[in-house]
Order: sequence, then C-alpha cells, then structure tokens
Amino acid sequence: MKTRYFLLMAAATLGLSSCQKDFDPASYAPPLNIGGYTSASQIAPSNLAAYWAFDGSLVDSVSNTAGANTGTSFAGGVKKQSLQGAANSYVLTTPSAKVTGLQSFTLTEWINTPPPSNGIIGLFSLSNTTQFWGNLEVFIENGSTNDNGKLRIHINQGGDRTYAADNVLNLFGKWVGLAISYDATTNMVKVYVNGSRVSAGTVNGLTGPLAWTNSGKVVFGTVQFQTTPSQTSATGKQDWASFLTGNVDEIRLYNKALSDAEIGSLAKLEGRGK
Repeated sequence: MKTRYFLLMAAATLGLSSCQKDFDPASYAPPLNIGGYTSASQIAPSNLAAYWAFDGSLVDSVSNTAGANTGTSFAGGVKKQSLQGAANSYVLTTPSAKVTGLQSFTLTEWINTPPPSNGIIGLFSLSNTTQFWGNLEVFIENGSTNDNGKLRIHINQGGDRTYAADNVLNLFGKWVGLAISYDATTNMVKVYVNGSRVSAGTVNGLTGPLAWTNSGKVVFGTVQFQTTPSQTSATGKQDWASFLTGNVDEIRLYNKALSDAEIGSLAKLEGRGK
C-alpha cells in the first residue's frame, strides 16, 4: 500500500509541475514611473513642435515632413536607431510653422560623439538664409574635452545672441542627453546634461518672445554654412568648422521652456528606452 501511495503522489506532483509556468520576476514588478510619467511621449505632448526619432527614418513625426540625406546612415541608438554622422555628411529638412514660429523653446537630443578634432561639431541648426549663424545654432566648440566641454548656442533675435556654456563635463565617448531651453518670460537660457542643469544665464539683447527671420532648412550633422551649397548667402564653408562623425538621437523641440522636473524625467525615461 505504501508503494502505491508514493507512486500516486509522485504522479500527482509530476502532473502539477508540468502545468506550472516559469516564475517571471518582471511580471510582478511595478510599472516604471518617473515623475508621474511612464513614457517620454507623456511629457508636454501639446507643446511638442517637432520630433525626430531617427528609427530608420528622417521624418518629423509631428509635421510628417521627411528630411533629405547627404551621406548619413542609421546605427544603434538610445531608443532603437540613431542618425550616424560622417565627414561631409548631413541631413536637411524643411521646418514646420510650429518650429519657425517658436517664441520660447526647449531642444532635447542625445549625442554620442568623440571630441572635435577637425573643427566645431554642429548638433542642430535652424538656418537663417542671410546671416552667418542660424536662427538657432547649437555646436561644440574647438578645443572641447571631457574635462572642459564648450557648448555654443546662437540665437538670432535682432542680431546674433550667443550663449556660451563652458566646463561641461563628460560630453564625449558615450551617450549623453543634452537639453537647451530659452524662456521668453524670464529671458533665461538653460543647459542640461543627462537631466541635470549645468548652466543658466541671460544674454545681452536676448529678451522677450523670439521672432526668427529668413528661416531656411533645419540642418542635422553640421552648422548651416558647411552644407553644399551653404544654407546662407552670408558665407560658405569654413576651415575651422566640421561635421558630426558620431551619433545623434531623439531630437525633440518644444514650444516652451520645460521645467527642471520635466527635463529630468524626460532624460531618465529616454535613457531607459521609454
């Protein structure tokens, strides 16, 4: 009888084990929640003026406008794919009215690039067809290192207004989340790295709502005058300027200055692929 009992128990146990699923700890984990958000798309969606994900496409998903490629490609990114730059390579795209009409803004993007060796590295340009610098021109200055990154933000507001952020640490050789904002109500320019504010200040002559003029193409991968032909009648190629040979990903433009909390949450979510 004991033998029969043990055989029945063994059979029952075997039957139960065959029906059980493997334990999956992730199924018991609470959903990711950062600052009240579970996805980057939940942050200020009504203020999003343009968004380039670079997931095998050059389309601004807000306006559904496609860019034109010269020499760039796609590679692995922070989220899916990214835009892979190269020497003499860039993307041009036509900005929407939401972009050319910005009065305040926040620009966010992820970069993964070596430090400049052949000239300044253009990260974003909303060109101005008659001026040396674009309406909005963001680049990394010559001589930048991981101990002293030098970001330059040119904003056209009745002339060129330049904000310089120096001594920015650890910009190169890995994915870095960069954000830049201008608030027309406070006249403040702010710079963030990986969601943390690293620089803030005002610029002489940069006050109130922006009113960009002579807007041309948006340029990714270089500054406005390094394209062929140049995007501005003011100048052509310069020996001290160069191209992004690394990667750029997840470029977003908002029509307001996001708060510190919003930018921090955005960087954390995108950094986790959300």
